[in-house]
Order: sequence, then structure tokens, then C-alpha cells
Amino acid sequence: MSDLTRRDFLNIVKKGLAATGVTALFAPILAYFYPPNLEETPSEAVRVGSTDDIPLGKSLTVPFGRYPVIIIHTEEGLKAYSAVCTHFACICKWDSIEKHIFCPCHEGYFEPLQGEVISGPPPRPLEKITLSIKNGDIFIGGSA
Repeated sequence: MSDLTRRDFLNIVKKGLAATGVTALFAPILAYFYPPNLEETPSEAVRVGSTDDIPLGKSLTVPFGRYPVIIIHTEEGLKAYSAVCTHFACICKWDSIEKHIFCPCHEGYFEPLQGEVISGPPPRPLEKITLSIKNGDIFIGGSA
């Protein structure tokens, strides 16, 4: 039999819980001071696919630095916008039936040709992202 008393056992449990609590408290603080190395937006143009990847009336959401970009194939060609809503930073989606960009958080709606606000609480249009097509490949950002 072990010489571990009930009081010793409870002290061990108490110290373990205290260590867990301190770790849970300080881990986010340390993570704040050592963030992952992600550029806000890449300085170079980024290839995101080919023009065949996005049929007319459809969209493609791709990562671009820290935030996603939504690329939409409209009647007037391909358009690229930051997928981050200007109201509360939710990720916007493309509604291929209604033909507009919408924010599912607070029902903000944007038109696909200029990214302008149609309705809802967003205060500004979506940020336009530079887009170019070279040899059938789609590039965004940089001097695309």
C-alpha cells in the first residue's frame, strides 16, 4: 500500500489544476506576442487556378495572405474582392442564384461588378483585389 494520504492526493490535484489554469491564462498572451508569420497580403502575384476552374456565374474563394479572396465569373469577366465583410469582418459568400455577394452574419449584400453595398449594415464596398489572366491562369494581388 502507498503512503499517499487523502490530503496529499488533494494537494497534488490542486497543484495540477492550478498549473492548468495558469497555462490556459498565459498561453493566449504568449501567442499574441509570437503570431504566425503571415503577410497581410502577399507582395507578389499569386496563381489561384485557371479560367476553366470558375464557370460563368460561379465563384471561387481562395486564401490570400491572412484573409480570403472571392473571385466571381460575371458576364463582364472575372472580378476579385476581399471576402471579408466591411461591417464586422465575417466571410462573404457568392449566391449564384440571386447573383450577389452576401454576408451571412448580418445580411449584408454586395453587387458583383464593383463590390458596392446593395443593402444591409456594411459601411463600405468590398476591397477590390488586382486580378490578371496570363495564358489561361488567374493571378491575384501584387502587380497581377
